[in-house]
Amino acid sequence: MSFIKKNILPLIGVLVGALAGFLYWKYVGCNSGTCAITSRPVNSSVYGAVMGGLLFSMFKKDKKKENDISGNH
Repeated sequence: MSFIKKNILPLIGVLVGALAGFLYWKYVGCNSGTCAITSRPVNSSVYGAVMGGLLFSMFKKDKKKENDISGNH
C-alpha cells in the first residue's frame, strides 16, 4: 500500500494515458493498418500508458530534494 501512496501521481498518469491511447485508436486510428502504434488498440493503449506515466511523474515531488533545497539536511 505504501508503494501506491508514494507513486499515486504516476499511476494516475498511466491510467489516464492508457485511456487516452485507446480513445485515440478508436476515434483517430490508422486507416491503412500500417501504423506501428495506432494500428492496434493494445499498442496505442500501452504507448499512451507509458507517455502518461512519464508525463505525470514529472510533477511528483521528491521529499529528499525538497529538504536539501530548503537547507534542512
